[in-house]
Amino acid sequence: MPTKKAKPKKKAAKKVAKKKITVRKAATKKPAAKKKVVKKATAEVVVEKEEKVTATKEAPVEKPATETAADPEDKLATEETAEPKTKVAIPPTITVRDFAERLKMTVAEVITALMNNGIMATINEEVDYDTAALLAEELGFKAEKETSEEDLTKEKGVRKQLQEDFAEADTSDLKNRPPVVAVMGHVDHGKTKLLDAIRATNIIDTEAGGITQKIGAYQVKEKGKMITFIDTPGHEAFAAMRERGAKVTDIAILVVAADDGVKPQTKEAIKHIKKAGVPMIVAINKIDKPEADLERVKKDLADNQVMPEEWGGDTVCVAVSAKQKTNINELLDMVLLVAEMETLQANPKAQAIGTVIESDKNPKRGVEATVLVQNGTLKQGDVITVGSVYGKIKAMENDLGKRINHAKPATPVRVLGLESVPEVGDILFAEESIDKARQKVAKLKKFSQPAALKVVSKDQKGKVKKLNIILKADTQGSLEAVMESLGKIKSDEVVANIISYGVGKVTESDIMMATSSLALVISFDTSVTSVAQRMAEDAKIEIKSYDVIYNLIDEVKKRLEDILEPEVIRTDLGKLEILAVFRTEPGKMIVGGKVLSRHMENNTLVRVLRGKKDEEEELGTGKITSLQTNKVEVKKVKQGDEAGIVFEGDIRIKKGDILETWKEEVKKKIL
Repeated sequence: MPTKKAKPKKKAAKKVAKKKITVRKAATKKPAAKKKVVKKATAEVVVEKEEKVTATKEAPVEKPATETAADPEDKLATEETAEPKTKVAIPPTITVRDFAERLKMTVAEVITALMNNGIMATINEEVDYDTAALLAEELGFKAEKETSEEDLTKEKGVRKQLQEDFAEADTSDLKNRPPVVAVMGHVDHGKTKLLDAIRATNIIDTEAGGITQKIGAYQVKEKGKMITFIDTPGHEAFAAMRERGAKVTDIAILVVAADDGVKPQTKEAIKHIKKAGVPMIVAINKIDKPEADLERVKKDLADNQVMPEEWGGDTVCVAVSAKQKTNINELLDMVLLVAEMETLQANPKAQAIGTVIESDKNPKRGVEATVLVQNGTLKQGDVITVGSVYGKIKAMENDLGKRINHAKPATPVRVLGLESVPEVGDILFAEESIDKARQKVAKLKKFSQPAALKVVSKDQKGKVKKLNIILKADTQGSLEAVMESLGKIKSDEVVANIISYGVGKVTESDIMMATSSLALVISFDTSVTSVAQRMAEDAKIEIKSYDVIYNLIDEVKKRLEDILEPEVIRTDLGKLEILAVFRTEPGKMIVGGKVLSRHMENNTLVRVLRGKKDEEEELGTGKITSLQTNKVEVKKVKQGDEAGIVFEGDIRIKKGDILETWKEEVKKKIL
């Protein structure tokens, strides 16, 4: 911890923070325990097993701030003697009753905890794994996915192998590496400004051009140590990276505006951070504003199971102003302190492994991918595989746009040379040869998305309309059959865009995704959890259930046809020569004429021609709204007859003008 001069109160607070972290560090040195920072001492009180006492999550709200602040040593003693979190196995879906039994808690306590997270569920209703796991973590347990033999068999595939390869990377010659930090928070709480402030205060003056480009990640130096920041495009991307098997971030900074407090996206960020299992630092931003209220923000955090250090918890809170660049260095100091406790290491001599942070296709430079190297050293000329894509690195650039020939662990780098654009979150591997890379990708493509999921080609982009679909089925075989059938629906104008698919019931996670992507949820021969059903009704998300595949396909076809641009069929009618103009009004004229060819019809479109034959000039268009013969309204006048016409349009018709008429029929397209 730096020994900066500070006000007495701040200094005391820092001492307590340092002491707590030291205690946690000592705890991690036990030979049998895995290296980690002791997680948040949240509202739940961890007690000795033989006492069999269950804590309630209401504790932090009821506990006065004075009490927590008065006895920091008691808190330390609790942390020193606390047992490791009890593991609990959770299946893909579980009833509230069974969940309570596994946690050895009462049903009422579990229902209360669910309600505090905005989920209303009764004793016999089911919740999905994601919800149950997050709740278990909040209640002081370590959640593990319960996997059946059948599930294990299904998981055997290339993606599983990639994750195993990552886990089994060579651990010899380990060296300390920079921490990787993600900054998250509500949309207008100053996340981007904070990132800009951090970067601006650390750009070396001698760097020509300064910040030359944005690659989605960058490095700064604080007290001679590097820190890598990931500029995540959103919480979904953060979650996607974690779901794909790589722990990309080591520390998360949660940005909360001092004048606004905890908002819905802040709560979402807290859930993602907790689920990822990474330490959290709270940056309370906008302290320069007159409306700033630090104590209210801390209370909001405590209400959402994020307990500040000064309130007896272990979450570091730093008051900052991104606008005025206040306390930016103090925030970086806390990042380094937490990183030191994590003992972050990697093997720079191993073959490189990394994760894609951003990817796109540059018209001039080709495919570009920003990769965070996590183990090994990535070098120019390396043959790499990234998901189902491979290539040879032609060039690498750092976050300042400078060409580099190698990148060590925790370094973000832009890579050029891939054959096509990889997905964000895909894992990069350096391969021994181009042949091995081809073989690996060929294997992976067997497990890749079927035709129904393929991205629309570049030349169709902007012209093709998409129907977003979230698909759930009872078995893998059913799922593949439905997806194959959807892939056979051919059209150059519309596509069934399956953004998520899986085996099992429709759960809360599916509804949350459907809400953010405006997708139709389809279940085939499977059910919907009652909680998900209620969420769908509240969010007005449509769920369609089928047990006959043909009915499902017909429904998707019908919906695709509804978004197709209709076909307009034009039928040319007759010509009429103007013999007299009877009345002229704004936007309307009454004229008379003789039908020269075919016939004239009422309520048809017309264009006005003037000039000699074969040299006629079109003056404009209008519409016939009334057609009469001998002052009698008629629908049609045949060739050779005379008729009176009410013409609507801006053209001023003269004697001798020719009117050409036609009608248009709008016809719905069929797939």
